[in-house]
Amino acid sequence: MKVTALLASRAARTHRRAWAAVFAALAFTSLLLGALALALASAGLGHPRVARYAAAALVVAGDQNTRFTATPWGSEPRTAEAGLTERVRVPAAALGVVRRVPGVRAAVADEVFPAGRDGRAAVGRPWSAARLAPWALRDGRAPRRAQEVVVGGGARVGGRTVLRVGGVDTAYTVVGVAGGPPTAVYFTDGEAHRLAGHPGSVDAIGVLARPGVATEELSARVRAALDAAGARSVGPRADGDAAGLRVLTGNGRGGAEFLDAGPARAGLLELLASVAATVVLIALLVVSSTVVQALRQRAGELGLLRAVGATPGQLRRAVGKEVGRVAAGAASAGAVGALPAYLALRGVLDARGALPAGLELPLPPWLWAAPLVTAGVTVLVARFAAVLAGAGAAKLRPAEALRESAPGTPRKVTGLVLLLVGVSSAGTAALQSGAAAGNAAGAAAVTMVGACALLGPWIADGAMRVLGAPLRRYCGPAGHLAAANSRVAARRSGAALTPVVLVTAFVGVQLSAGATLTHAGAAQAREALRAGLVARADGGLPEGAAERIREVPGVRAATGVVRGTVVLARRETGEPRLDRLPVLGVTPQRLTRTLDPEVREGSVRELRPGTVAVGADRARSLGVRPGGTVTLRFGDGTPARLRVVATYERSLALGDFLFSRDELLRHGALPDRERVLVTVAPGGDRATTAAALAAAVPGVRVETSPAPVRVAAEDQALAEVVTVAAVSAIGGFTVIAVLSTLSLIGFGRRPELRLLRLAGAGRGQLRRMLRLEAAATALTGLAVGAAVASVPLLAFSLGVARTVPYLPVAPAALIVAVVAVTAGAGTLLPARAALRGRYPGRGAVGG
Repeated sequence: MKVTALLASRAARTHRRAWAAVFAALAFTSLLLGALALALASAGLGHPRVARYAAAALVVAGDQNTRFTATPWGSEPRTAEAGLTERVRVPAAALGVVRRVPGVRAAVADEVFPAGRDGRAAVGRPWSAARLAPWALRDGRAPRRAQEVVVGGGARVGGRTVLRVGGVDTAYTVVGVAGGPPTAVYFTDGEAHRLAGHPGSVDAIGVLARPGVATEELSARVRAALDAAGARSVGPRADGDAAGLRVLTGNGRGGAEFLDAGPARAGLLELLASVAATVVLIALLVVSSTVVQALRQRAGELGLLRAVGATPGQLRRAVGKEVGRVAAGAASAGAVGALPAYLALRGVLDARGALPAGLELPLPPWLWAAPLVTAGVTVLVARFAAVLAGAGAAKLRPAEALRESAPGTPRKVTGLVLLLVGVSSAGTAALQSGAAAGNAAGAAAVTMVGACALLGPWIADGAMRVLGAPLRRYCGPAGHLAAANSRVAARRSGAALTPVVLVTAFVGVQLSAGATLTHAGAAQAREALRAGLVARADGGLPEGAAERIREVPGVRAATGVVRGTVVLARRETGEPRLDRLPVLGVTPQRLTRTLDPEVREGSVRELRPGTVAVGADRARSLGVRPGGTVTLRFGDGTPARLRVVATYERSLALGDFLFSRDELLRHGALPDRERVLVTVAPGGDRATTAAALAAAVPGVRVETSPAPVRVAAEDQALAEVVTVAAVSAIGGFTVIAVLSTLSLIGFGRRPELRLLRLAGAGRGQLRRMLRLEAAATALTGLAVGAAVASVPLLAFSLGVARTVPYLPVAPAALIVAVVAVTAGAGTLLPARAALRGRYPGRGAVGG
């Protein structure tokens, strides 16, 4: 043990410059893994914020989940679950059941509905529900009559305020001002239930406990009472008896208020898990190759130690201790930066509004230790790589250590197999859609990069056969030296290519895949939009607004449009899957004159409740055509078997399904989400028509430059922010890997460069040789990386967007510039010491 400790300590001091490159790679690995661990743990602990039910001991709400059970091949039945973003309501009869439970001090029915208050968005509720927060009166009194309200702020007691609910304007008298959000408006219980428009049901029931009654005990009693009474969520459900009511306590109470928070948390977890898996794969590849490269540069030293009597076991232990010391310091340094990196990611998510309202991602102090765990994982990865490298080094003989050994056939075969697997994965991406296609494309890129890492020596040899001729012909002695060096040291050149290929391929795939979908979707949205005006109103448009707008002089066509969600149940390799999809509901009259979905088959004029139009790609995957049927679940969990009336092309902009507007409103889509798209008659003036619209339908706001309709644009914000953050982090990681690998190679070449100086090569010639080698490495890495990226990207973009891959000029130029700068710096900086000073014979070839 003393011998191995001595060897490890001496080697660490002697080769500290070489280990600096390994230190940087390991520190950044630890930082990335630590930040991702914090993000995953925080998302795992995430929950909807408890706001308006903060004073309630528990909340009774509808079941906001839908389930699908299927039996995979040769396995037991499995159940997939997805959150619903439309309100699942509670039967009003449950209120009496809850009130009779022993220990219940009060059970309060809550209704929440959108309203417009003096031209601004507001939220209406019954006054009795204010005690669930609790929000008390600051001035005035509680409402007693239907035309009286209490407001959250911005009004004086005794004044009048105009409220719009369901598209109808009504004047109310303000009799009180309460605490809480300024957008809240409280009505009498009877008026609130009338305005909510759901007779026989309520949004939720808040329960206040009697003094001394434990929440857990009361929850069990309420649960038992509801089950005994057979209380179920309102409406039919695809999952049968799974549609019981929920009894929520603690942080779960917020789920009855912020419906989007639960599904968004699940999506965030899935996205972060996918990113973390990719980071771990790349970290394994880069850290292992960096450690192996650091030890490979010392092959002569290790061979000499074997010659003077060091045993294989001593060498393995010495290498392990040496790498362990470097890894421990690097991992600790990276762990320190993990928390600031995570906070920076949270800051970007908050600044971009990528997280839905009400989703809290806690970061308790005990969670700050998570980066220490990932730091330990980083050390283990480095030690494992050292064991593998040390096992090979321990078998070296002195004669073998002094020459470059040729890569073996098993390595070539393994690389070719991985290449075929990557191509197959790209083929899978062409057959998938959405996130599945993106994941398959990413997997194909990572697999093919791994293949290139194994095939690096052969790729480098082939590249220098192509580049060698022009280098020798046009670049003089330096070109001859660069071509000869790259071909003779094929393994070294291959190791230099791997990180360049990695950064080019991975960043190219990640950026281009998202940019291709965004670009194609935006193009489809621009082509689909025919309207020149859009009308909307806080609190909802009045009933028949589209019909009234069509009668306004100067209007050629008007289409009501409302956003909603549906859930599609399907099997993927036998596993049950539930996909939540954003959709549009439209009024079909003259639809193509305001919003043209580019119908392929059938007619959208037949859209009405019970029917659906399907995007062409989704129709192909489901095997349906006009006249067929498709089974979906609406946003409130209601199952429906719908007749297909048309298929259309522009699904990237308009979503995979088009419904009748009335169908989506019937299943929970909020009326205040509705917009009316208006096309001005030929020769008409937009401003004049907009003024006529505002006069014909009081209370509406008319935009004269409507943005193109993109149904999934809001849902993509979270994925875009996380993807860009991940690409930036991993791009920086792979840049460090490029610098580390090239620096290690440069440190190992110092004796070679000194020998060339002694043989008469001048400093200028050697600098030019190194620049040419860096250029050849960058050019080859960019070309191979682009080729690797093009295979999955072509499959992905042709299969999903029916277009060629798209990458904006700025990111493409940035990739090229970063690769060129890092390749040049990694090649030239380590060679500076070898190029200093004067050597005999320097004038023999010229300076």
